Amino acid sequence: MSRNVNRLSAVLFDWAGTTIDHGSRAPAIVIRELFGRRGIEITTAQAREPMGMAKRAHLAAVAAMPEVAAAWTEQRGGPCSEADIDALYAEFLPMQKRILHEHSDVLDGIPEVVAACRRRSLRIGSTTGYTRELIEVIVPIARSQGYEADCVFGAEDAPQGRPAPYLLFEAAKALGVYPLWTTVAVDDTPVGIAAGRNAGCWTVGITRTGNGVGLSATEFAALPAEEARRLCEVAASQLQAAGAHFILESAADLLPVLDEIERRLQAGELPVG
Repeated sequence: MSRNVNRLSAVLFDWAGTTIDHGSRAPAIVIRELFGRRGIEITTAQAREPMGMAKRAHLAAVAAMPEVAAAWTEQRGGPCSEADIDALYAEFLPMQKRILHEHSDVLDGIPEVVAACRRRSLRIGSTTGYTRELIEVIVPIARSQGYEADCVFGAEDAPQGRPAPYLLFEAAKALGVYPLWTTVAVDDTPVGIAAGRNAGCWTVGITRTGNGVGLSATEFAALPAEEARRLCEVAASQLQAAGAHFILESAADLLPVLDEIERRLQAGELPVG
């Protein structure tokens, strides 16, 4: 079967901060509490920095931060070990599962933009740093609010999580789409954007609803305009440094970017370099 390699075939969405959970708050809340229970106070920024990774790797990355590692050694009498990370992760999963019920609302405009993508004959894939156990919480909630992807791949579904490209490869394989330059990866984290670049996708970074800003819709709406703009610009700079081809405040605004990518593909431009 011949394929039109100058037309888009699929959009591959992230979950928290991109399609659900404005501000990607659920993981940060739990990670801060986990370390706090061990007498180690970490900042929200520290909890958020590795966001997008598989969650065990995320916990290990936080524990390895110099200030956190020093506090751990002082508080616990020795460095954080693999057994300690295993214990954190075992505790993380049930805590995250409970809090997800309160932090899985679909973001405004997502069902509509996904429906518009499908009208363009685009497949809808999705990837996440969540485990299958956590995916089983968020998918029914999203479905009840009008959003459902054609496939969902999480932490156990690939040999390495982001920034490795393998979850995106799995999504493309499940959707039957290739080459990857005919797909668009939409994500709110630098490691998610890096995964998209490593896979050979077009990449779209999300600011306002995502981890880089880290606020609920209500909190963001209450900000002075200049502060709201500044936070989005900081998030944008981080995503651009990771290689994002395009930046949006919300994935709900995706359609004009898809038009531009189609134009570039038809002109022979590929998402490389």
